[in-house]
Amino acid sequence: MSYSGIVVLALAIHQIVNHSVVRNTHFKKDTLPGKYYRGLVMSMLAFFAADFLWGLLYSARLAVPLYADTVLYYALMAGTVFHWTRYVILYLDGPSRYTAALRYGGWLFTFLVAAGLLLNLFTGDMFRFDEAGVYHPGILLNLILAVQVALFLFMAAVGLQVQFRKENIKKRHHLALGISGILMASMVILQICYPLQPFYTMGCLLGSSILHTFVVDDMKEDRRLELEEMIRREEQKDLELGSARFLAYQDQLTGVKNTHAYNEAEEQIDRQIAGGELTEFGVIVFDMNNLKKTNDSRGHEAGDNLIRSASRAICSQFKRSPVYRIGGDEFVAILKDEDYRNREALLDSFDRGIETNIREGGPVVATGLAVFRPGDDSSYRHVFERADQRMYVRKKAFKAMEASLPAV
Repeated sequence: MSYSGIVVLALAIHQIVNHSVVRNTHFKKDTLPGKYYRGLVMSMLAFFAADFLWGLLYSARLAVPLYADTVLYYALMAGTVFHWTRYVILYLDGPSRYTAALRYGGWLFTFLVAAGLLLNLFTGDMFRFDEAGVYHPGILLNLILAVQVALFLFMAAVGLQVQFRKENIKKRHHLALGISGILMASMVILQICYPLQPFYTMGCLLGSSILHTFVVDDMKEDRRLELEEMIRREEQKDLELGSARFLAYQDQLTGVKNTHAYNEAEEQIDRQIAGGELTEFGVIVFDMNNLKKTNDSRGHEAGDNLIRSASRAICSQFKRSPVYRIGGDEFVAILKDEDYRNREALLDSFDRGIETNIREGGPVVATGLAVFRPGDDSSYRHVFERADQRMYVRKKAFKAMEASLPAV
C-alpha cells in the first residue's frame, strides 16, 4: 500500500472511532477533559490530512508545495504533542513536579519545532529536498524527535507509576495513558529510522484509539454519573431554596451551614445520645492558618476568597457529611454512614492535599478528628473538644512545616 493510502486509511479509522467526540457537544463544551481530548482529536485529524497531502506531493515531486506541506506537517505534529500533554496532565494527581515537567515539556517541544522550522529556512538542518526532490531529514530534526521520544517515555513512566496508586476506573485511565505513551515513543523511533514511512501517523492512530477505548468510554460513564448526582443535588437544592429556613441556616460567604444550623445539630445529637438512638458518629474540626495574615497584607476580599477555597476543599472531600462554618476561619464536619466508615482514608487524603498546598502556596487547613465513644461520651461537646485539641496539634505541625520552607 502506498504512503498516502496508509494515511488515508488511518484518517478514516480515526474519524470513525472519534466520530462522537467530534460531533458531540459534551466533549466540546461541558468538561475540561472532554475539551482537551477533543482538541487532541482535531489536531490529529489535521495532522493526518497534512500527512496524506505530503504523500501525494512527494510522489509528484512538487517542490514548493511539498516544502510548505512539510512545514505544516511538523507544526501540526507539535500541536498533537501539545494537546496530548495537556490531556495527560488532567489524569495525574494535580499540581506536582510531574505535571509541571509535562507542561514545560509540551511547551519546549512546541518551541523547538517552531525554532527548527524557522532555522531550516536558512540552513536546511531540519530537513531538505535534493535536486531530484528526495526528502532528507537533518540532524536537528532527529534531535527534536529524540526530545519527543523522551517526553512520551516520561508520560508513560508517570502514568504507569500513578496507576499503582489508583483503583477501578482511574487505574485503567492511567494504565492506558502509560501504554499509549510507550506506543507513541516506539513509533517515533521507527519514524526516525524510516523517515519515508508513516509510522508517526500509525502511532497517533493506535495511541488515540487506546485512549478512546480505555479512557473516553469510562469518561462518558463518569460524566453520566456526575450528571445524575448534579440532578439529584439540584432537586434537593430546589427543595431547600423553597424554604425560608434554609436561607436562615446557610452561611452567606461559603454556602455551607451556619452556626444556627450547627447549634440545632448539636442539640439533636445530644437528644439522640441521651435516648440511646445514636451509637456512632465522628467530628472533624477544621481551622485555617494565615487568615489574619492574608487579611492584613492583601485585604479582606483576599481573605474571603481564602475562606471560600478552604470551604470548597472540605466539601469536596467530605461529600456525604454536613459541613458547618462555626467561626471566621473554623469549620466542622459531622461524619456519619459512609464518610464515617471511610474517615481515616478521607482525612489522610485531605491532609496530604494540605501538605501540598503548604509547598505550593494554597490554603492551609488544620484538622482534628474524634469519634463518639458510647458509655464515655455523654454529649456531643465531649467529642468536639477531643477533635479540637487534635486540630491544634496538627495546626502547630503545619506552622512548623511552613516555617521550614525557604523564604521566597
